[in-house]
Amino acid sequence: MNSMYNYRLDHSLINIVNSSVIDLPSPQDVSFFWNYGFYLGFFLVIQLFTGIFLSFNYNSEISFIFFNIDSFSREVSWYTFFRFIHSNGASLYFFCLYIHMFRGIYYSSYNYYSVWLVGCIIFVLSMAVAFLGYVLPWGNMSLWGATVITKLFSSIPYIGNDIVLTIWGGYSITSFTVGRFFSLHYLLPFVIVFMVVIHIFLLHETGSNNPLGLYSSSNKIFFSPYFLIKDLFGYLFIFFLFIFLVLLIPFQLMDVDNFNLANFLSTPEHIQPEWYFLPAYAILRSLPSKGGGVIFLVLFVFIFFIIPFISFRYHSLYGKNINDFEFSIFFFFWVVNFILLMWIGGSSVVYPYIWLSRVFSFFYFLFFFLF
Repeated sequence: MNSMYNYRLDHSLINIVNSSVIDLPSPQDVSFFWNYGFYLGFFLVIQLFTGIFLSFNYNSEISFIFFNIDSFSREVSWYTFFRFIHSNGASLYFFCLYIHMFRGIYYSSYNYYSVWLVGCIIFVLSMAVAFLGYVLPWGNMSLWGATVITKLFSSIPYIGNDIVLTIWGGYSITSFTVGRFFSLHYLLPFVIVFMVVIHIFLLHETGSNNPLGLYSSSNKIFFSPYFLIKDLFGYLFIFFLFIFLVLLIPFQLMDVDNFNLANFLSTPEHIQPEWYFLPAYAILRSLPSKGGGVIFLVLFVFIFFIIPFISFRYHSLYGKNINDFEFSIFFFFWVVNFILLMWIGGSSVVYPYIWLSRVFSFFYFLFFFLF
């Protein structure tokens, strides 16, 4: 036993793994909500491997994309299976990402500035990759979703239209546009992996927070076997949920209109993004002005970057309980409000949904300035 322990310490490469997943000091009172970073790593790896496999057969010529995917789904072994894993894996990735971020807000993880800000960058990159990937199947919703989102850049004064034309590579979305989206969709995940490595490194430098907000080495135990087993138990639950989605209801989270070929002459009756973009989409539509909507859409994401600098809450290290009762109540209503924004984002742009989207958007931003 001692020889094995000494080997883990003496071997430089194994020592890195040992200090990261075996002898890592971890707060002993963390709950299952701390497991979601582990799940995110799992789904990120799944997305990378399935995405690489799917890219082998992808052709960015818009005349062939839709029919190629249909043909490969019938004729290429495992293609459909990997496609279902990739599409549903994105949904579960964002499900875990939102819980991971909400846990960070509730337990004031943003007090660790560097770790939090790198995590926010990962969030933005993940949203970009997901949007780019949504365009690639070239269904009708893919086309019009890409058209709507890219045209938002036209609201930038003076240079907005030039930016749109540069993104498109012409005066409309063409094969050049899809080719660029495919290249970025393929490359950006590796940037995310790099940022995740930095995120984990900084986390291990500062140490993880905990529900009680205690900052003491006496409150810590080794990560293995205690939390490793806890992670694996939670992983089994997430894994079975993943298998349930992929094997039994693989189309449940997909948009019906995206099963139709992209048509420049046929706009879907109701344009909407994937479910994990619906809160941001609801805020975008809440204002009649396109410029105002774009500003608040940017603020939807940017607000996470400035939480450490605007929050009135303090870590218990500085003398205040991080989970006071008033904040817990407001946080619960904020999460409900976030879910309602998701519902509004998937609803038609008519009364009373427009009015409700403005109310829910107001409370979404108000929360960050109250605490």
